Amino acid sequence: MSLRPTLDFLLYNWLNAESLNQRERFADHSRETFDAVFDTCERIAREKYAPFNRLVDTQEPHFDGETVILPQATHEAHKAYAGSGMLSAAQDYDEGGMQLPYTIEAAANCFFAMASVSIGSSLLTKGNANLLLVHGTEAQKEVFARNEFAGRFSGTMCLSEPQAGSSLSDITTRAVPDGYDFEAEALGPRYRLTGNKMWISSGEHELTENIIHLVLAKIPGPDGKLIPGTRGISLFIVPKKMVGADGQLTGVRNDVALAGLNHKLGWRGTTNTLLNFGEGKYPVDGAAGAVGYLVGKPHEGLRCMFHMMNEARIGVGTAAVMLGMAGYYASLDYAKNRPQGRLMGPAGKDAAQPQVRIIEHSDVKRMLLAQKSYCEGALALELYCARLVDEQHTADAQAADDARLLLEVLTPIAKSWPSEWCLEANSLAIQIHGGYGYTRDFPVEQYWRDNRLNMIHEGTHGIQATDLLGRKVLMEGGKGLALLAARISATIERALQVPELATYAGALDKAVYQVGAVTKAAWATGNPQDALANAVPYMQGFGHTVLAWIWLDVALATLRSDTTKSIAATAGKMAAVRYFYHYELPKIGAWFQVVSDRDLTCVDLPEDAF
Repeated sequence: MSLRPTLDFLLYNWLNAESLNQRERFADHSRETFDAVFDTCERIAREKYAPFNRLVDTQEPHFDGETVILPQATHEAHKAYAGSGMLSAAQDYDEGGMQLPYTIEAAANCFFAMASVSIGSSLLTKGNANLLLVHGTEAQKEVFARNEFAGRFSGTMCLSEPQAGSSLSDITTRAVPDGYDFEAEALGPRYRLTGNKMWISSGEHELTENIIHLVLAKIPGPDGKLIPGTRGISLFIVPKKMVGADGQLTGVRNDVALAGLNHKLGWRGTTNTLLNFGEGKYPVDGAAGAVGYLVGKPHEGLRCMFHMMNEARIGVGTAAVMLGMAGYYASLDYAKNRPQGRLMGPAGKDAAQPQVRIIEHSDVKRMLLAQKSYCEGALALELYCARLVDEQHTADAQAADDARLLLEVLTPIAKSWPSEWCLEANSLAIQIHGGYGYTRDFPVEQYWRDNRLNMIHEGTHGIQATDLLGRKVLMEGGKGLALLAARISATIERALQVPELATYAGALDKAVYQVGAVTKAAWATGNPQDALANAVPYMQGFGHTVLAWIWLDVALATLRSDTTKSIAATAGKMAAVRYFYHYELPKIGAWFQVVSDRDLTCVDLPEDAF
């Protein structure tokens, strides 16, 4: 199956992405230019990514003592991706970009994620460069960001540390001023960094001329001690190789050393590293510490880094969707071609009767429909969030602020919901393959392994759930939550006028009411421990409500586009809606119950009881 018809429907029939061309920034574009981008990306993904997905899984990166070795196919894929212009697709013409809507860029990147998420499509490089365009100096933009967009340099984000994990308040990497140096000052205040960073994707390779690390570190206080908590965190550009103010490499290696490669369950084609900063292996100017340039103001590093983290979270959600979609397509193809067993009933007892294809069995249909409802619904959610990014940057002031608030609330869902439920889709794909699903003769086991990492990438479920219930739904007096509820209510009002959808609209209306009630109940005591004890069930119920809304809105577009309901794809979408409302949405009651009760079963259990 091809992803293209699903993307085309969601973009043009549902989100009306073509109307973005009416905005000044996108005035040079049309559906024809959008489709040309998709044609190019689909071709590169088909030729340079998909054929090598298994290769990069089995030929993991290895270190020969000097360099990290990756398969030649990875080099060719990166070269083709950079050559396509997709690294800077959404950037200004003045930046060498195409000024594409982010909605179109996000959709185009789906082809690469589905073909081989393990090879990757430089998500972190774009996030790194985008952060510098917002928070960097003009020199930092010129030397680092623009060379990343051009494909000369690549980028990382360095947050976690071995002893701290996701608890950024406990990081110990330190940065001390390096003194005045005219050449260095041109790139920002220069510091020396010492410390260790863990789980750094693409932290060491030879795919580009240079690697630009964005590193969180603490500047010591006047007493020489690190400031506790997150208040002391600053952000630094730490290049692998030293760069002059003209953007050219100086020939000097910065003191950033590979301490080890992490060998992962999935995403094996992407290097994942432990990096030592300032260990003395590559001293610069005979002094200790890796050279870094301050981004923004001291002690505001976390605020700057959130710009990249939020972008990365939507990217992780999209990767999870496309891995789920790849598994769905593979298991659908298998189910259509695999004969096994006979249908229930008198004829089914006759062994002389020919076997039926497994897609004719009701339970296999159930598993396929579950995958379809999870993956196509989650894809719609990610594209909706991408459209909000365009609204935030190009709409009028009120619409832009609304988009900002909606993104704040939806980002934890956009990251975590696909990471959980599209992983479940991959599990169902293995189930449909039966015993063959566990073997490397079929791709579905790799899709599951690759997708399992997305539940952890860019913040676990617990972190996202705490962010959602502890901050996002409360911020600005709950304005974002109220705005989302209003959007959902508008969809409900439209759906109530359509006989086929009225029952679903009523069910969604009850679910939205439950979200509001359970949010108040969670915070009734004002005690964060009471409220957040069941933050993950809250996020699961919230996420299912959001996906039910997305599917209802898509259903409205489906019936509007095919009034005779004669197209097979229409039947498929309407069946996915029915499945989600009948099988999935009822689950929210159990999740919300423990949140409303402020159930402390997990909080109160002493560790020796385990």
